[in-house]
Amino acid sequence: MKALTHPRRQRMLQHLTLHGPATSARLARALGLNTGSTSYHLRELARHGFVEETAKRQDSQAADGATGRERWWRAIPGDRRFPPRSRQSPEMRLVMDEINHQAYAADLELFEQLQQGIVVGDPWADAFPYSRAGIRLTLPELRTFFEEYIALLNRYKRPEASTPPGARTVLTRFLAFPAPAVDGHEGHDDRDGRDPRAAHTTNPPTAKRNEP
Repeated sequence: MKALTHPRRQRMLQHLTLHGPATSARLARALGLNTGSTSYHLRELARHGFVEETAKRQDSQAADGATGRERWWRAIPGDRRFPPRSRQSPEMRLVMDEINHQAYAADLELFEQLQQGIVVGDPWADAFPYSRAGIRLTLPELRTFFEEYIALLNRYKRPEASTPPGARTVLTRFLAFPAPAVDGHEGHDDRDGRDPRAAHTTNPPTAKRNEP
């Protein structure tokens, strides 16, 4: 877990996930990092099972003119699960909080950067759906809800050979947390017989708007 708290490693892992295999030199150029530092962080990520060398190697012309053999790295896909917070030690919680803080900030920055970078006429301009909602769940129901979400993601996973033309990598993020208690109640006010959090706000890829 501590291996992921380093901001550079998170950036490198994100780049490999988004753009596919790369060498340490390519990563260094793309992220504005030092090649030696990038190589070290790749080895550390590999030591903890986050990246691995791939069969994709190619002859390359080294900077000094010598022909060498480049080492290509890829992010290892998988469903990685950390212990739930109730089973984390105080030290582990601090590490997880730092990992999450960096990851959320990087995700939001990337979302805004990509959304603002869309040009007029780009068919992917509507590919930024989001949803904000509130639902009443028990803890077992929340666990089931999350597992169903993971299963939905897995339904759409497929090998490169089966991916149709025009498909792009779409980043998905899931975040859920209990609403704060209000007036002694656990985030619920049914004075009028309705749950105010039952409503939801969405931005679907092809939203329709009723003009006044």
